[in-house]
Amino acid sequence: MTRVIIIDDHPIVREGLVAALDGKNGIEIVGAFGAAEEAIAALSRVKPEVAVLDLELPRMSGIDAIARLRESAAVVILTAYESEEDIERALDAGAKGYLLKGAPLDDIERAIAAAARGESYVDARVAGKMISRRGSERLTAREREVLQLIADGRSNKEIGTRLRIAERTAKFHVTAILAKLGADNRAQAVAIAKERRLI
Repeated sequence: MTRVIIIDDHPIVREGLVAALDGKNGIEIVGAFGAAEEAIAALSRVKPEVAVLDLELPRMSGIDAIARLRESAAVVILTAYESEEDIERALDAGAKGYLLKGAPLDDIERAIAAAARGESYVDARVAGKMISRRGSERLTAREREVLQLIADGRSNKEIGTRLRIAERTAKFHVTAILAKLGADNRAQAVAIAKERRLI
């Protein structure tokens, strides 16, 4: 069983998640908390493997909580906040998963399972926020930085290190660049970028 804690300041959401997840598909809910401080204080007692939390919490924000929680458990964000900035901040802080409230229960279960394995999981709506419609927008300043590093032959991990962002955030930027340029792979993206004098 994967030991999971829920952190959400809305009792209905919290209790609903416990009722929906506990005992399902290898998930055991070992704690449910209305604030991050309560969860952090209980970590040594309940020993969770995965923490599912909202970004908007009283007193300590979800972003600040991620850094404290991820030392003991993989963190999956389940929130209503869907701006690119919120997503990037959470992933950079160390969250393994990011889902929007209203996500199907199956997606939440998959995110928990992935996080428990040390893998990342981002639902389709969140990915859509990170990846603009194909060719519909110009590259952002950060995407141009990433593009130059792609052209230099850097891996996602190396890009992350160079730009001081999480490797998975670098991966999202690379995917967005490919989509915007209409490229199928990195080499094609670099060729298109050179043709358009983007690098």
